[in-house]
Amino acid sequence: MLNPKRWSAKTKTMLDPFEFVMMILSFFSVVIVLILAFAKLDKETYRVLLYVDTTICVIFMTRFFIGLTKARDKKYYLRHHWIDFIASIPAIEALRIARVFQILRVIRLIRMSRAIIWPLLRQRKQTTLASLLLATVLILANASVLILLVESGVEGANIHTAEQAIWWALVTISTVGYGDFYPVSTLGHLIGGIVIISGVSFFGVISGYMASVFVAPDEQERKESQQEMIKNELEQVLTRMEANQRQMEKNQTEMLNEIAELKDQLAKK
Repeated sequence: MLNPKRWSAKTKTMLDPFEFVMMILSFFSVVIVLILAFAKLDKETYRVLLYVDTTICVIFMTRFFIGLTKARDKKYYLRHHWIDFIASIPAIEALRIARVFQILRVIRLIRMSRAIIWPLLRQRKQTTLASLLLATVLILANASVLILLVESGVEGANIHTAEQAIWWALVTISTVGYGDFYPVSTLGHLIGGIVIISGVSFFGVISGYMASVFVAPDEQERKESQQEMIKNELEQVLTRMEANQRQMEKNQTEMLNEIAELKDQLAKK
C-alpha cells in the first residue's frame, strides 16, 4: 500500500533523468575531490577544480531544496535525503565523499528499472533539460582545466589564472569570441575548436527544445484533448444506442398492436 504522504506521488520505479544526471555529476565530483586531495597540482589548476566542484555543490544544493519544496511530507524527504544535503556543502571537503551514496542510490534505481534508455526517452523534456545541464558543467569544467594545463608555460600565452580559463571556456562555448583571451598553442587551438563545435551543437539543442516547448502542444493539453475526444465519441455512441433502443421499442409496440388487431379480427370471425 503506497503512503500518500510520501514526497513523491508515484513510486520511483521509473528512472528520473535529473537523478541520473546527479549520479554522473556525483561521480565526476568524487573524482575531482580525489584529485584535489592526492594529486600534485599547481595553484591555478587547483583553483579551477575547486570552482568546478563548488558549482556542482550549488547544483546539488539547488536540487535538494527544490525537492524539499515539492515534498508533500517534508520529514520523510529529510529523513531519506539528508545525505544529499551534507554532500552538497562545499566548504567541508571531507563531507564530499558522501556523494558516493548518491551514486549508489541511483545505481540501485537503475537496477530496479528494466532499462535505462527507454525511461529517459519517455521523459523527453526532463531528459533534454538534464542533458543540457550535464553538458554545460562537463564542457566548461573540462575546457577550463585542459586549456589552463595546455597553455601554462607556453610563450605568448595569455591564459594564466583560473578565472581567465573559466571565462575563456564560457565565451568560447557561447561562440561569442570576445578575443580578450585566446589559446596560442596547437593543442589549445584543438581544444578551442572542440569547444566551439560543442557550443554550436549545445545551442542548437536549446533552440530545438525551445521550439518544441512553444510549438508542440503541452502534454497535459494533449491528454485533455484526447479525453475530450473519447468523451464525445462515447456520448455519440450512447446517443445512437438510445435512439436504436427507442426505435426497437416503437417497432415492438407497433408489432404488439398489429397482433392485437389480428386477434380481434379472428375473434370476430
